Amino acid sequence: MAENRASAYGEGVPCWVDAQLPDVEAGKRFYGGLFGWTFEAAYGGSVWARQDGEPVAALAHKTDGRMPTVWTVYFATPDAEALADRVWAAGGQVVTAPLPVAELGTTALVTDPEGAVFGLWEPAGHPGFGRRYEPGTFAWAELYARDTEHANDFYGGLFHDALFGPDAEPDFGRAAVSDVFPAEMPPHFLVHFAVEACVAAVGSVQRLGGRVQAPPFETSYGKVAVVTDNQGASFALLERLRG
Repeated sequence: MAENRASAYGEGVPCWVDAQLPDVEAGKRFYGGLFGWTFEAAYGGSVWARQDGEPVAALAHKTDGRMPTVWTVYFATPDAEALADRVWAAGGQVVTAPLPVAELGTTALVTDPEGAVFGLWEPAGHPGFGRRYEPGTFAWAELYARDTEHANDFYGGLFHDALFGPDAEPDFGRAAVSDVFPAEMPPHFLVHFAVEACVAAVGSVQRLGGRVQAPPFETSYGKVAVVTDNQGASFALLERLRG
């Protein structure tokens, strides 16, 4: 497994997550209570969440109330513009063209051919997660797709080395939407955060005003529960398999 403290990410490796929320202060109370995060002001009115002083996520104010309240996963790339072009050529869509974010890097939002939204991150001053794979930090990104074979072809073409190469990292999976969600649920990425004990963390979510979408269930990579925060953003809690 990769070290918790990361300084660089190869193309196609999940390197950052953010939540678009109606109320950032309410988000700070929820996630601070759940994961013990501390917060500091960042670019554009957003805040960075830190675990043990290292950046692990961002909370941003949703500027358009018609937009969904969601967590988004960002995949690293050395060239966001070139990767956005490859997404388009492979049948995806470019939602937001590559845009510099101060001195931090360049970002874009895209979708796969089924409409699942994900971000691209070309780092400059901000390489991504300072910590991961430990309680209160990013642990996994699961794509819930209608056609998993098509998804494997699409992402395998974009991110072959990250998914199938000799240094592939175990933090991006694909599953059928109907495995966990109602069949009518749109394809989407679900960000997983590591916890020590899934059942206890679910109790904390409920006490903090969130709700349970799918109670704890077993997967090949650990025990997972799907929850929402106190504003409706979905995410998952992952208790890794021991040993």
